[in-house]
Amino acid sequence: MNRKRLEEILDRVSITRVAVVGDFCLDAYWMLEPSAAEASLETGKLTQPVKEQRYSLGGASNVVHNLVDLGVKSVFAIGVVGDDLFGRELVHLLAQIGVDVGGLLVQEEHWDTPVYGKPYHRDEEQQRIDFGMFNQIEPDTEQRLIQQLEKTLDSVQSVIINQQLPNGIYGGNLAKGINRIVSQHPDRCFVVDSRQKSGEFRKAYLKVNQWEAARLAGVEKPSGGIIPLEELMQYARKIKDKTAAEAVFITRESRGMVVYDGRQDVDVPGIQILKRIDPVGAGDTGVSAVAAALAGGATVGEAAEVANFASAVTVQKLFQCGTASPGEILEIGSSPDYVYNPELSEDPRRAIFVEGTEIEIINEGLQTGRIEHVIFDHDGTISALRQGWEEIMEPAMVRAILGDRYLSADEGLYHRVVSRVREYIDKSTGIQTIVQMQHLVEMVEEFGCVPPEKILDRFGYKKIYNEALMEMVRKRIRKLRAGELDVEDFTIKGGVRFLEALYRRGVKLYIASGTDQEDVVREAEVLGYARLFEGRIYGATGDIDTCSKKMVVERILRENHLKGPQLCCFGDGPVELRETRKQGGIAVGVASDEVRRFGLNMEKRTRLIKAGADVIVPDFSQASALSKFLWGTDL
Repeated sequence: MNRKRLEEILDRVSITRVAVVGDFCLDAYWMLEPSAAEASLETGKLTQPVKEQRYSLGGASNVVHNLVDLGVKSVFAIGVVGDDLFGRELVHLLAQIGVDVGGLLVQEEHWDTPVYGKPYHRDEEQQRIDFGMFNQIEPDTEQRLIQQLEKTLDSVQSVIINQQLPNGIYGGNLAKGINRIVSQHPDRCFVVDSRQKSGEFRKAYLKVNQWEAARLAGVEKPSGGIIPLEELMQYARKIKDKTAAEAVFITRESRGMVVYDGRQDVDVPGIQILKRIDPVGAGDTGVSAVAAALAGGATVGEAAEVANFASAVTVQKLFQCGTASPGEILEIGSSPDYVYNPELSEDPRRAIFVEGTEIEIINEGLQTGRIEHVIFDHDGTISALRQGWEEIMEPAMVRAILGDRYLSADEGLYHRVVSRVREYIDKSTGIQTIVQMQHLVEMVEEFGCVPPEKILDRFGYKKIYNEALMEMVRKRIRKLRAGELDVEDFTIKGGVRFLEALYRRGVKLYIASGTDQEDVVREAEVLGYARLFEGRIYGATGDIDTCSKKMVVERILRENHLKGPQLCCFGDGPVELRETRKQGGIAVGVASDEVRRFGLNMEKRTRLIKAGADVIVPDFSQASALSKFLWGTDL
């Protein structure tokens, strides 16, 4: 979906009206401060002092909140609250954001407003305290809900059926009444998002996660594993047949979403996110976006894409059931970093190779034979001078995050920090160092171990890391110049010969690196191939807004009036491959083993396929076969 179409859909959403029939809940966040605890005079036990408290919309309330922030013109809440202070606060919060709360009914007996009480110590949620888990809906309340829905239908294009609680409003016979209404109003769009009762609804759009899909299809799957795309598509067909659904949307966590409407399968890939994520509430965002987009005339595939973008926004909002605004959705949706081919990336048994080679073909429909310009990443793609940079960055980041607590931090905190750092380094390989350091600043702030006045800026952290890294690089260069080591000891197998062959052929060569400009130029000169690029070596300048691999790719295409397949990029990091893929160029992932400098690195293979690689090579040792595949002729 291009930006123009995304804007059109979001504009249409702004004139839609949507109702939500569901389990309306309240989320209570209580920030504990144990240092202020004192012994209770009555029990002698230590108190749990709450330093800060806040209340936000959860369950169907969060679905409603998402609709409001998506820009839906009018939102109607239909549900049940208790005659208690939490119910009054919930109604107040909804009314405050402009929701029509006339459909929120009060059941005075056997009903407490559902509340998820979440005590936090620092950034870790403690044992949750839940209210309203023993509710019993009365027949009279069910009848009033049905009447309220029928009354509201004239005012809306779409209705979300939200079931969150086992003992919520759907604990009786409400589903039967809703099915009757759905069958009587085929001109309305009904979207069901139900945790336990999806199979009870008929003729609606059905949104389920992959585990719910397996259960509905009659298959037992252990949660936490991987369900392949092919299986999910089979489940979707079974579910559609079983429930007569208009379409089945199956969410796949980081792998995106699949949709089946009886005519076509749609596979919407997941989105790569570098920051720490919190998936709480992402499902509410997704169903809200689906319902709003469908109400605005989007196809089921487009609705899934919008939902995917919106969920990618909210998972980046920590300690809250976040929402996504049209502006935030446009920011991600205008140039999304998709996660491609997750099944293939994690299962090498699916690999297809050019016959007799180690050249793996990911995109079997690749248009080849037209390449005139080639971009190379530097570190790990051609050069191994900086091999081991991760082992330098990791401890530098960990020390920066823990600060003075580096030696005294308990094991749990230490390993949480190490895990976050490793995850980030793995995801961010290939981007400018200064961008990585900006994220380091955010991680230092996130963990709160360093007083605000002692937190350095991105340039300060880059200086610390760069000094340690350059000490290693300078030592290697000295050995190279002294003749103790050779160029072959610091370049990927066959890389220099491949560059020379392309140069003789007249192909325009470029380097696009996240390494500082002067350093990448000097290292290319030391290794003897800088001349082949004729000055077209682009490194980081410290200005994120004017120098990036994205800009290099766009500049080459623009200045040389190229179309996608005329440009090829070789890289061992996700960034350059993603940007090339977005522009329609050919993305060749170099899954290099930088220690041996030849052979396949399986971790890189996984990372590069997910980044959108069309082809994977371990090195350049089979350059002739690679040339024949990409250009149609041997070197």
